[in-house]
Amino acid sequence: MDYSAALPADAAEAEALPLPRHVAVIMDGNGRWAKARGLTRSDGHKAGTEAARAIVEECLAIGIPYLTLYTFSRENWSRPPDEVRFLFDMLVEFITRELPLLEKRGVRLSILGEMAELPFTARKTLQHACSRTAAGNRMTLNLALNYSGREEITRACRRYMESGAPPARLTPETLANFLYTGGQPDPDLLIRTSGELRISNFLLFQAAYSEFYFCDTLWPDFTPAELHKALVHYAKRSRRFGGVKEAG
Repeated sequence: MDYSAALPADAAEAEALPLPRHVAVIMDGNGRWAKARGLTRSDGHKAGTEAARAIVEECLAIGIPYLTLYTFSRENWSRPPDEVRFLFDMLVEFITRELPLLEKRGVRLSILGEMAELPFTARKTLQHACSRTAAGNRMTLNLALNYSGREEITRACRRYMESGAPPARLTPETLANFLYTGGQPDPDLLIRTSGELRISNFLLFQAAYSEFYFCDTLWPDFTPAELHKALVHYAKRSRRFGGVKEAG
């Protein structure tokens, strides 16, 4: 689907400004969106999935090479079992439906999180999709599933120690190679929808110097036009790393 025709003046402005290499998104507000419309939470999740599809399409179209979507946290297991089951059934359906297009368009799918703990069908579907799209070189799409930022850091430290490397050689740079995102750039821009002002255990290590963008828009209403607003805000900021202005 072509969403570009629906974009406002912000889109043209964004296209003329520097783009982030890596955008990470906390997709929040599906339940509240559904409640406000007298719909079920499942309806909200369905609408959120279509919003995610539109954002993936737009990031691919404008040339953002890394996109990370916070899809399911470890804390989300505490939700009602029927809702959790629905979420994974919907994920399997979505990945199965979109896989040929992801492969055709050069999108590499990567999972951030402990896949071994996912339901069998979801795990096998995701493993198949990651294998099929491994050669994709236009964009890396990270889905954070069964993900916890603290657990990721703990896991990375454990893997480093298991590698036999001496503790004295551990640096932030070497530890980064043991994260789920090893080899990828850190997110330049982290977006959270629905008006919440926290990052909820998401990419704690990688987001150390990310620019944050919080908006009141509920996730199902976060259109490509809303993405371009975030990109305009990002591009107009003066990024500093330890007090030094970023070159360029």
